[in-house]
Amino acid sequence: EDQSRAWRWAKSGGKWNSAPAVSLAIAKRSGANAVVLSDSILERLELLKGSLIPGGVDVAVTRNYGETANEKANELLFHLALATVSIVALIGFAIGWREAAVTAVVIPTTILLTMFASNLMGFTINRVSLFALIFSIGILVDDAIVMIENIARHWAMKDDRSRIDAAVDAVAEVGNPTIVATLTVVVALLPMLFVSGLMGPYMAPIPVNASAAMVFSFFVAVVIAPWLMIRFARKVIDGEDSHGHAEDGGKLGVAYAKVAHRIIDTRKSARLFLIWVGVATLVACSMFYFKAVTVKLLPFDNKSEVQVVVDMPEGTALENTARVLEDVAALTRALPETVSMEAYSGTSAPFNFNGLVRHYFLRARPEMGDVMVTLAPKDERDRSSHDVALDLREKLKALKLPVGASIKVVETPPGPPVMATLLAEIYGPDADTRRKTAVELEKIFKSVPYIVDVDNSFGDPRPKLRLVPERDRIDYYGLSERQINDSIGALLGSQTVGYVPRGDGRTPLP
Repeated sequence: EDQSRAWRWAKSGGKWNSAPAVSLAIAKRSGANAVVLSDSILERLELLKGSLIPGGVDVAVTRNYGETANEKANELLFHLALATVSIVALIGFAIGWREAAVTAVVIPTTILLTMFASNLMGFTINRVSLFALIFSIGILVDDAIVMIENIARHWAMKDDRSRIDAAVDAVAEVGNPTIVATLTVVVALLPMLFVSGLMGPYMAPIPVNASAAMVFSFFVAVVIAPWLMIRFARKVIDGEDSHGHAEDGGKLGVAYAKVAHRIIDTRKSARLFLIWVGVATLVACSMFYFKAVTVKLLPFDNKSEVQVVVDMPEGTALENTARVLEDVAALTRALPETVSMEAYSGTSAPFNFNGLVRHYFLRARPEMGDVMVTLAPKDERDRSSHDVALDLREKLKALKLPVGASIKVVETPPGPPVMATLLAEIYGPDADTRRKTAVELEKIFKSVPYIVDVDNSFGDPRPKLRLVPERDRIDYYGLSERQINDSIGALLGSQTVGYVPRGDGRTPLP
Protein backbone atom coordinates (compact mmCIF):
# COMPACT_ATOMS: atom_id res chain seq x y z
CA GLU A 1 0.00 0.00 0.00
CA ASP A 2 1.36 3.39 -1.01
CA GLN A 3 2.61 5.45 1.92
CA SER A 4 4.11 8.16 -0.29
CA ARG A 5 4.16 9.33 -3.89
CA ALA A 6 6.67 11.19 -6.02
CA TRP A 7 6.20 12.35 -9.59
CA ARG A 8 7.71 14.85 -12.00
CA TRP A 9 6.35 17.39 -14.46
CA ALA A 10 8.55 18.36 -17.39
CA LYS A 11 8.14 19.99 -20.79
CA SER A 12 8.53 17.80 -23.85
CA GLY A 13 7.76 19.10 -27.33
CA GLY A 14 6.13 22.20 -25.89
CA LYS A 15 3.70 20.13 -23.77
CA TRP A 16 3.79 19.29 -20.07
CA ASN A 17 4.04 15.59 -19.22
CA SER A 18 3.89 13.84 -15.87
CA ALA A 19 5.55 10.58 -14.80
CA PRO A 20 6.29 8.74 -11.53
CA ALA A 21 9.72 9.61 -10.18
CA VAL A 22 12.44 8.48 -7.81
CA SER A 23 14.84 11.10 -6.43
CA LEU A 24 18.46 10.42 -5.58
CA ALA A 25 20.33 13.04 -3.54
CA ILE A 26 24.14 12.96 -3.54
CA ALA A 27 26.21 14.82 -0.95
CA LYS A 28 29.93 15.52 -1.18
CA ARG A 29 32.47 14.68 1.48
CA SER A 30 34.04 17.45 3.51
CA GLY A 31 36.89 19.05 1.58
CA ALA A 32 35.81 17.69 -1.81
CA ASN A 33 35.36 20.07 -4.72
CA ALA A 34 31.64 20.34 -5.52
CA VAL A 35 32.34 21.48 -9.10
CA VAL A 36 34.62 18.52 -9.92
CA LEU A 37 32.30 16.03 -8.20
CA SER A 38 29.16 17.20 -10.05
CA ASP A 39 30.97 17.00 -13.42
CA SER A 40 32.16 13.47 -12.61
CA ILE A 41 28.63 12.38 -11.68
CA LEU A 42 27.22 13.74 -14.95
CA GLU A 43 29.90 11.83 -16.89
CA ARG A 44 29.08 8.64 -14.99
CA LEU A 45 25.36 9.06 -15.74
CA GLU A 46 26.10 9.17 -19.45
CA LEU A 47 28.05 5.91 -19.16
CA LEU A 48 25.17 4.22 -17.33
CA LYS A 49 22.61 4.98 -20.05
CA GLY A 50 21.84 1.89 -22.06
CA SER A 51 23.31 -0.51 -19.50
CA LEU A 52 21.87 0.06 -16.02
CA ILE A 53 19.39 2.75 -17.08
CA PRO A 54 16.85 1.08 -19.42
CA GLY A 55 15.05 2.77 -22.27
CA GLY A 56 11.92 4.70 -21.39
CA VAL A 57 13.48 5.89 -18.14
CA ASP A 58 14.39 9.57 -18.20
CA VAL A 59 17.21 10.74 -15.93
CA ALA A 60 17.16 14.46 -15.14
CA VAL A 61 19.52 16.49 -12.96
CA THR A 62 17.28 18.94 -11.11
CA ARG A 63 19.68 20.53 -8.59
CA ASN A 64 23.32 20.85 -9.60
CA TYR A 65 24.85 22.83 -6.76
CA GLY A 66 28.29 22.22 -8.24
CA GLU A 67 27.28 24.21 -11.30
CA THR A 68 25.75 26.89 -9.07
CA ALA A 69 28.94 27.13 -7.00
CA ASN A 70 31.01 27.38 -10.17
CA GLU A 71 28.82 30.20 -11.52
CA LYS A 72 29.05 32.12 -8.24
CA ALA A 73 32.80 31.64 -8.00
CA ASN A 74 33.35 32.77 -11.60
CA GLU A 75 31.11 35.79 -11.06
CA LEU A 76 33.04 36.78 -7.93
CA LEU A 77 36.38 36.25 -9.69
CA PHE A 78 35.17 38.53 -12.47
CA HIS A 79 34.26 41.22 -9.93
CA LEU A 80 37.62 40.70 -8.22
CA ALA A 81 39.40 41.34 -11.52
CA LEU A 82 37.08 44.26 -12.30
CA ALA A 83 37.80 45.85 -8.91
CA THR A 84 41.55 45.45 -9.46
CA VAL A 85 41.42 46.99 -12.95
CA SER A 86 39.23 49.85 -11.69
CA ILE A 87 41.64 50.73 -8.88
CA VAL A 88 44.66 50.54 -11.18
CA ALA A 89 42.93 52.78 -13.73
CA LEU A 90 41.93 55.27 -11.02
CA ILE A 91 45.50 55.48 -9.69
CA GLY A 92 46.83 55.83 -13.22
CA PHE A 93 44.48 58.76 -13.80
CA ALA A 94 45.02 60.44 -10.41
CA ILE A 95 48.75 59.84 -9.77
CA GLY A 96 50.53 58.33 -12.79
CA TRP A 97 51.26 55.27 -14.89
CA ARG A 98 54.25 54.24 -12.78
CA GLU A 99 52.19 54.22 -9.59
CA ALA A 100 49.40 52.34 -11.39
CA ALA A 101 51.88 49.69 -12.53
CA VAL A 102 53.11 49.25 -8.96
CA THR A 103 49.50 48.87 -7.75
CA ALA A 104 48.83 46.30 -10.51
CA VAL A 105 51.60 44.16 -8.99
CA VAL A 106 50.78 44.86 -5.34
CA ILE A 107 47.11 43.76 -5.43
CA PRO A 108 47.62 40.27 -6.99
CA THR A 109 50.63 39.69 -4.73
CA THR A 110 48.59 40.50 -1.62
CA ILE A 111 45.66 38.33 -2.79
CA LEU A 112 47.93 35.36 -3.50
CA LEU A 113 49.58 35.68 -0.10
CA THR A 114 46.12 35.85 1.51
CA MET A 115 44.96 32.71 -0.32
CA PHE A 116 48.13 30.91 0.77
CA ALA A 117 47.49 31.86 4.40
CA SER A 118 43.82 30.89 4.06
CA ASN A 119 44.84 27.47 2.76
CA LEU A 120 47.22 26.98 5.69
CA MET A 121 44.37 27.79 8.10
CA GLY A 122 42.09 25.20 6.47
CA PHE A 123 39.72 27.49 4.56
CA THR A 124 38.66 26.66 1.02
CA ILE A 125 37.92 28.98 -1.88
CA ASN A 126 34.18 29.50 -1.71
CA ARG A 127 31.67 32.28 -2.16
CA VAL A 128 32.21 33.74 1.30
CA SER A 129 36.02 33.76 1.08
CA LEU A 130 35.89 35.32 -2.40
CA PHE A 131 33.47 37.93 -1.11
CA ALA A 132 35.94 38.68 1.69
CA LEU A 133 38.68 39.34 -0.89
CA ILE A 134 36.43 41.65 -2.92
CA PHE A 135 35.32 43.38 0.27
CA SER A 136 38.93 43.91 1.34
CA ILE A 137 40.43 44.85 -2.03
CA GLY A 138 39.51 48.49 -1.51
CA ILE A 139 41.23 48.68 1.87
CA LEU A 140 44.20 46.39 1.20
CA VAL A 141 45.45 48.80 -1.48
CA ASP A 142 45.27 51.76 0.93
CA ASP A 143 48.69 51.09 2.46
CA ALA A 144 50.36 50.81 -0.93
CA ILE A 145 48.67 53.98 -2.20
CA VAL A 146 49.84 55.94 0.85
CA MET A 147 53.42 54.75 0.32
CA ILE A 148 53.38 55.29 -3.44
CA GLU A 149 51.85 58.77 -3.17
CA ASN A 150 54.31 59.87 -0.49
CA ILE A 151 57.30 58.53 -2.45
CA ALA A 152 56.06 60.41 -5.53
CA ARG A 153 55.73 63.57 -3.39
CA HIS A 154 59.26 63.26 -2.02
CA TRP A 155 60.68 62.64 -5.49
CA ALA A 156 59.00 65.82 -6.71
CA MET A 157 60.80 67.89 -4.04
CA LYS A 158 63.83 69.95 -5.17
CA ASP A 159 66.59 68.59 -2.95
CA ASP A 160 69.86 66.69 -3.29
CA ARG A 161 68.62 63.31 -2.04
CA SER A 162 68.89 60.24 -4.21
CA ARG A 163 65.73 58.39 -5.21
CA ILE A 164 66.49 55.56 -2.77
CA ASP A 165 67.06 57.96 0.15
CA ALA A 166 63.91 59.90 -0.71
CA ALA A 167 61.90 56.66 -0.89
CA VAL A 168 63.23 55.52 2.50
CA ASP A 169 62.37 58.90 4.05
CA ALA A 170 58.89 58.79 2.49
CA VAL A 171 58.14 55.31 3.86
CA ALA A 172 59.49 56.21 7.31
CA GLU A 173 57.37 59.38 7.37
CA VAL A 174 54.06 57.57 6.99
CA GLY A 175 55.13 54.21 8.49
CA ASN A 176 53.65 54.58 11.98
CA PRO A 177 50.26 55.97 10.83
CA THR A 178 50.02 53.14 8.28
CA ILE A 179 50.69 50.54 11.00
CA VAL A 180 47.98 52.05 13.20
CA ALA A 181 45.52 52.21 10.27
CA THR A 182 46.19 48.57 9.37
CA LEU A 183 45.76 47.33 12.94
CA THR A 184 42.57 49.39 13.31
CA VAL A 185 40.96 47.56 10.40
CA VAL A 186 42.12 44.19 11.73
CA VAL A 187 40.76 44.93 15.22
CA ALA A 188 37.45 46.01 13.68
CA LEU A 189 37.13 42.79 11.64
CA LEU A 190 38.38 40.12 14.06
CA PRO A 191 35.39 40.20 16.49
CA MET A 192 33.31 38.74 13.67
CA LEU A 193 35.40 35.58 14.03
CA PHE A 194 33.91 34.94 17.49
CA VAL A 195 30.26 34.96 16.39
CA SER A 196 28.56 31.85 17.77
CA GLY A 197 25.74 29.71 16.44
CA LEU A 198 25.04 28.99 12.79
CA MET A 199 26.39 32.34 11.61
CA GLY A 200 29.82 31.68 13.16
CA PRO A 201 31.35 29.19 10.70
CA TYR A 202 29.50 30.86 7.83
CA MET A 203 31.00 34.31 8.47
CA ALA A 204 34.45 33.11 9.67
CA PRO A 205 36.20 33.40 6.26
CA ILE A 206 35.41 37.13 6.11
CA PRO A 207 37.39 38.29 9.20
CA VAL A 208 40.15 35.70 8.61
CA ASN A 209 40.73 36.50 4.94
CA ALA A 210 40.21 40.27 5.26
CA SER A 211 42.52 40.51 8.30
CA ALA A 212 45.20 38.41 6.62
CA ALA A 213 44.89 40.57 3.50
CA MET A 214 45.38 43.72 5.57
CA VAL A 215 48.48 42.38 7.35
CA PHE A 216 50.05 41.19 4.08
CA SER A 217 49.12 44.46 2.37
CA PHE A 218 51.16 46.37 4.95
CA PHE A 219 54.29 44.28 4.40
CA VAL A 220 53.83 44.46 0.63
CA ALA A 221 53.38 48.24 0.89
CA VAL A 222 56.59 48.82 2.89
CA VAL A 223 58.76 46.24 1.08
CA ILE A 224 57.59 45.58 -2.48
CA ALA A 225 55.91 48.90 -3.36
CA PRO A 226 59.00 51.11 -2.71
CA TRP A 227 61.24 48.62 -4.54
CA LEU A 228 58.92 48.65 -7.56
CA MET A 229 58.74 52.44 -7.49
CA ILE A 230 62.52 52.60 -7.75
CA ARG A 231 62.59 49.93 -10.47
CA PHE A 232 59.97 51.82 -12.51
CA ALA A 233 61.51 55.25 -11.79
CA ARG A 234 62.63 57.72 -14.44
CA LYS A 235 64.65 60.89 -14.31
CA VAL A 236 63.00 63.90 -12.65
CA ILE A 237 63.27 67.08 -14.75
CA ASP A 238 62.99 70.51 -13.06
CA GLY A 239 61.01 69.28 -10.09
CA GLU A 240 58.49 67.41 -12.21
CA ASP A 241 58.33 63.64 -12.75
CA SER A 242 57.98 61.87 -16.06
CA HIS A 243 54.20 61.80 -15.89
CA GLY A 244 53.87 65.56 -15.58
CA HIS A 245 52.87 65.74 -11.91
CA ALA A 246 54.41 68.87 -10.41
CA GLU A 247 55.00 69.66 -6.75
CA ASP A 248 51.55 71.19 -6.39
CA GLY A 249 49.89 67.86 -7.24
CA GLY A 250 48.85 68.70 -10.79
CA LYS A 251 45.38 69.74 -11.88
CA LEU A 252 43.69 67.62 -9.22
CA GLY A 253 45.92 69.18 -6.55
CA VAL A 254 45.06 72.70 -7.68
CA ALA A 255 41.33 71.94 -7.68
CA TYR A 256 41.55 70.34 -4.22
CA ALA A 257 43.53 73.30 -2.84
CA LYS A 258 40.87 75.76 -4.00
CA VAL A 259 38.13 73.88 -2.18
CA ALA A 260 40.21 73.14 0.92
CA HIS A 261 41.37 76.73 1.37
CA ARG A 262 37.78 77.97 1.40
CA ILE A 263 37.03 75.62 4.28
CA ILE A 264 40.10 76.09 6.47
CA ASP A 265 41.09 79.71 5.75
CA THR A 266 39.15 81.00 8.75
CA ARG A 267 38.00 79.52 12.02
CA LYS A 268 34.40 80.45 11.17
CA SER A 269 34.40 78.61 7.83
CA ALA A 270 36.00 75.53 9.40
CA ARG A 271 33.45 75.48 12.24
CA LEU A 272 30.58 75.93 9.76
CA PHE A 273 31.87 73.04 7.67
CA LEU A 274 32.02 70.77 10.73
CA ILE A 275 28.47 71.74 11.68
CA TRP A 276 27.22 70.87 8.19
CA VAL A 277 29.03 67.52 8.34
CA GLY A 278 27.42 66.78 11.72
CA VAL A 279 23.96 67.72 10.44
CA ALA A 280 24.39 65.56 7.33
CA THR A 281 25.49 62.64 9.50
CA LEU A 282 22.43 62.96 11.75
CA VAL A 283 20.11 63.16 8.72
CA ALA A 284 21.68 60.03 7.24
CA CYS A 285 21.38 58.13 10.54
CA SER A 286 17.77 59.26 11.02
CA MET A 287 16.80 57.34 7.88
CA PHE A 288 17.18 54.13 9.87
CA TYR A 289 15.02 55.46 12.71
CA PHE A 290 12.25 56.71 10.41
CA LYS A 291 12.55 53.56 8.26
CA ALA A 292 13.21 55.62 5.14
CA VAL A 293 15.60 52.91 3.95
CA THR A 294 15.22 49.14 3.95
CA VAL A 295 17.71 47.36 6.19
CA LYS A 296 18.64 43.78 5.25
CA LEU A 297 21.44 41.50 6.35
CA LEU A 298 21.92 40.01 2.88
CA PRO A 299 20.46 40.94 -0.52
CA PHE A 300 18.03 38.69 -2.39
CA ASP A 301 19.76 35.99 -4.39
CA ASN A 302 18.73 34.91 -7.88
CA LYS A 303 18.43 31.13 -7.62
CA SER A 304 17.09 28.69 -10.18
CA GLU A 305 14.71 27.00 -7.76
CA VAL A 306 11.68 27.70 -5.59
CA GLN A 307 9.97 25.30 -3.19
CA VAL A 308 6.28 25.11 -2.29
CA VAL A 309 5.51 23.45 1.05
CA VAL A 310 1.96 22.18 1.63
CA ASP A 311 0.62 21.19 5.05
CA MET A 312 -2.89 19.70 5.09
CA PRO A 313 -4.96 19.06 8.24
CA GLU A 314 -3.76 16.06 10.21
CA GLY A 315 -5.34 12.84 9.07
CA THR A 316 -5.67 13.93 5.43
CA ALA A 317 -5.34 11.01 3.04
CA LEU A 318 -2.28 10.75 0.80
CA GLU A 319 -4.47 11.08 -2.31
CA ASN A 320 -6.04 14.32 -1.10
CA THR A 321 -2.60 15.81 -0.46
CA ALA A 322 -1.52 14.69 -3.94
CA ARG A 323 -4.57 16.41 -5.47
CA VAL A 324 -3.62 19.71 -3.82
CA LEU A 325 -0.06 19.31 -5.11
CA GLU A 326 -1.48 18.78 -8.61
CA ASP A 327 -3.41 22.05 -8.25
CA VAL A 328 -0.21 23.80 -7.14
CA ALA A 329 1.65 22.32 -10.12
CA ALA A 330 -1.08 23.51 -12.51
CA LEU A 331 -0.68 27.10 -11.29
CA THR A 332 3.11 26.85 -11.34
CA ARG A 333 3.11 25.60 -14.94
CA ALA A 334 1.57 28.91 -15.97
CA LEU A 335 4.75 30.75 -14.99
CA PRO A 336 6.93 31.28 -18.08
CA GLU A 337 10.10 30.74 -16.04
CA THR A 338 9.13 27.20 -14.95
CA VAL A 339 11.17 24.41 -16.55
CA SER A 340 10.16 21.38 -14.46
CA MET A 341 8.60 20.38 -11.15
CA GLU A 342 8.88 17.45 -8.74
CA ALA A 343 6.00 16.73 -6.38
CA TYR A 344 6.31 14.70 -3.18
CA SER A 345 3.27 13.55 -1.23
CA GLY A 346 3.77 11.85 2.12
CA THR A 347 7.54 12.18 1.94
CA SER A 348 10.11 14.93 1.92
CA ALA A 349 11.82 16.32 -1.14
CA PRO A 350 15.62 15.95 -1.19
CA PHE A 351 16.55 18.67 1.25
CA ASN A 352 19.34 21.20 0.98
CA PHE A 353 20.98 23.33 3.70
CA ASN A 354 17.73 25.27 4.08
CA GLY A 355 15.71 22.06 4.56
CA LEU A 356 18.27 20.69 6.98
CA VAL A 357 17.84 23.68 9.31
CA ARG A 358 14.06 23.69 8.91
CA HIS A 359 13.87 19.92 9.54
CA TYR A 360 12.18 19.16 6.20
CA PHE A 361 13.58 15.62 6.43
CA LEU A 362 10.89 14.95 9.10
CA ARG A 363 8.10 15.58 6.58
CA ALA A 364 6.92 11.99 6.14
CA ARG A 365 3.19 12.07 6.90
CA PRO A 366 0.37 11.69 4.36
CA GLU A 367 -0.84 15.26 5.01
CA MET A 368 2.55 16.75 4.06
CA GLY A 369 3.66 17.56 0.53
CA ASP A 370 6.34 19.49 -1.35
CA VAL A 371 6.67 20.83 -4.87
CA MET A 372 10.20 21.61 -6.04
CA VAL A 373 10.10 24.10 -8.92
CA THR A 374 13.08 24.36 -11.27
CA LEU A 375 13.38 27.70 -13.02
CA ALA A 376 15.21 28.58 -16.21
CA PRO A 377 18.82 29.76 -15.78
CA LYS A 378 18.97 33.37 -14.65
CA ASP A 379 20.52 34.44 -17.96
CA GLU A 380 17.44 33.16 -19.81
CA ARG A 381 14.75 34.97 -17.80
CA ASP A 382 13.92 38.60 -17.10
CA ARG A 383 12.61 38.16 -13.56
CA SER A 384 14.64 37.17 -10.52
CA SER A 385 13.68 34.09 -8.50
CA HIS A 386 12.38 36.41 -5.76
CA ASP A 387 9.99 38.10 -8.20
CA VAL A 388 8.87 34.69 -9.46
CA ALA A 389 8.23 33.58 -5.86
CA LEU A 390 6.15 36.70 -5.17
CA ASP A 391 4.09 36.07 -8.31
CA LEU A 392 3.61 32.41 -7.42
CA ARG A 393 2.50 33.32 -3.90
CA GLU A 394 -0.21 35.60 -5.32
CA LYS A 395 -1.42 32.88 -7.70
CA LEU A 396 -1.58 30.27 -4.91
CA LYS A 397 -3.99 32.48 -2.96
CA ALA A 398 -6.68 31.43 -5.44
CA LEU A 399 -6.53 27.79 -4.29
CA LYS A 400 -9.39 26.63 -2.08
CA LEU A 401 -7.91 24.74 0.85
CA PRO A 402 -9.64 23.01 3.76
CA VAL A 403 -9.59 24.67 7.16
CA GLY A 404 -6.24 24.18 8.83
CA ALA A 405 -4.26 23.78 5.59
CA SER A 406 -1.39 26.08 4.67
CA ILE A 407 0.88 26.71 1.69
CA LYS A 408 4.32 28.30 1.95
CA VAL A 409 6.53 29.52 -0.88
CA VAL A 410 10.10 28.93 0.29
CA GLU A 411 13.10 30.60 -1.32
CA THR A 412 16.66 29.39 -0.86
CA PRO A 413 18.28 32.09 1.30
CA PRO A 414 21.56 33.73 0.25
CA GLY A 415 23.02 33.07 3.70
CA PRO A 416 22.44 30.80 6.68
CA PRO A 417 18.74 29.82 6.90
CA VAL A 418 16.48 30.13 9.94
CA MET A 419 13.42 28.23 11.12
CA ALA A 420 11.24 31.23 10.27
CA THR A 421 11.84 34.88 9.49
CA LEU A 422 9.61 35.92 12.37
CA LEU A 423 8.78 33.47 15.15
CA ALA A 424 6.61 34.00 18.24
CA GLU A 425 6.64 31.55 21.15
CA ILE A 426 3.71 31.59 23.59
CA TYR A 427 4.00 30.36 27.18
CA GLY A 428 1.03 30.07 29.52
CA PRO A 429 -0.51 28.12 32.40
CA ASP A 430 -2.67 25.81 30.27
CA ALA A 431 -3.32 24.75 26.68
CA ASP A 432 -6.55 26.77 26.26
CA THR A 433 -4.90 30.03 27.33
CA ARG A 434 -1.92 29.44 25.09
CA ARG A 435 -4.13 28.63 22.12
CA LYS A 436 -6.37 31.69 22.58
CA THR A 437 -3.31 33.93 22.82
CA ALA A 438 -1.79 32.29 19.76
CA VAL A 439 -4.99 32.83 17.73
CA GLU A 440 -4.99 36.54 18.56
CA LEU A 441 -1.29 36.81 17.77
CA GLU A 442 -1.83 35.03 14.45
CA LYS A 443 -4.50 37.59 13.53
CA ILE A 444 -2.02 40.39 14.28
CA PHE A 445 0.60 38.72 12.07
CA LYS A 446 -1.87 38.39 9.20
CA SER A 447 -2.87 42.05 9.52
CA VAL A 448 0.69 43.17 8.67
CA PRO A 449 0.92 43.47 4.86
CA TYR A 450 4.56 42.40 4.51
CA ILE A 451 4.24 39.25 6.65
CA VAL A 452 3.39 36.25 4.47
CA ASP A 453 2.81 32.52 4.87
CA VAL A 454 1.64 32.72 8.50
CA ASP A 455 1.32 29.30 10.13
CA ASN A 456 0.96 27.83 13.60
CA SER A 457 1.96 24.64 15.37
CA PHE A 458 -1.37 23.81 17.00
CA GLY A 459 -1.94 20.41 15.49
CA ASP A 460 -5.19 18.48 15.79
CA PRO A 461 -5.71 14.93 17.02
CA ARG A 462 -5.85 12.46 14.17
CA PRO A 463 -9.29 10.92 13.60
CA LYS A 464 -9.47 7.36 14.92
CA LEU A 465 -11.56 4.49 13.62
CA ARG A 466 -12.50 2.13 16.44
CA LEU A 467 -13.86 -1.30 15.44
CA VAL A 468 -16.09 -2.87 18.09
CA PRO A 469 -16.99 -6.50 17.32
CA GLU A 470 -20.53 -7.63 18.03
CA ARG A 471 -20.33 -10.20 20.79
CA ASP A 472 -23.22 -12.38 19.63
CA ARG A 473 -21.90 -12.56 16.05
CA ILE A 474 -18.41 -13.68 16.98
CA ASP A 475 -19.84 -16.24 19.41
CA TYR A 476 -22.03 -17.58 16.60
CA TYR A 477 -18.96 -18.14 14.41
CA GLY A 478 -16.91 -19.50 17.27
CA LEU A 479 -14.29 -16.73 17.05
CA SER A 480 -12.48 -14.62 19.64
CA GLU A 481 -11.78 -10.88 19.61
CA ARG A 482 -8.06 -11.61 19.37
CA GLN A 483 -8.56 -13.62 16.18
CA ILE A 484 -10.54 -10.77 14.61
CA ASN A 485 -7.99 -8.14 15.66
CA ASP A 486 -5.11 -10.25 14.29
CA SER A 487 -6.97 -10.73 10.99
CA ILE A 488 -7.61 -6.99 10.64
CA GLY A 489 -3.98 -6.28 11.52
CA ALA A 490 -2.79 -8.71 8.85
CA LEU A 491 -5.17 -7.16 6.31
CA LEU A 492 -4.42 -3.49 7.00
CA GLY A 493 -0.87 -3.79 8.30
CA SER A 494 2.35 -5.18 6.86
CA GLN A 495 2.37 -8.63 8.44
CA THR A 496 3.96 -11.30 6.24
CA VAL A 497 1.78 -14.43 6.07
CA GLY A 498 4.05 -16.48 3.80
CA TYR A 499 6.68 -16.57 1.03
CA VAL A 500 6.47 -17.55 -2.63
CA PRO A 501 9.57 -19.34 -3.96
CA ARG A 502 10.82 -18.19 -7.37
CA GLY A 503 13.54 -20.76 -8.05
CA ASP A 504 16.94 -20.23 -9.66
CA GLY A 505 18.37 -19.25 -6.29
CA ARG A 506 16.38 -15.99 -6.25
CA THR A 507 15.03 -14.48 -3.04
CA PRO A 508 11.44 -15.58 -2.32
CA LEU A 509 8.70 -12.98 -2.54
CA PRO A 510 6.84 -12.16 0.71
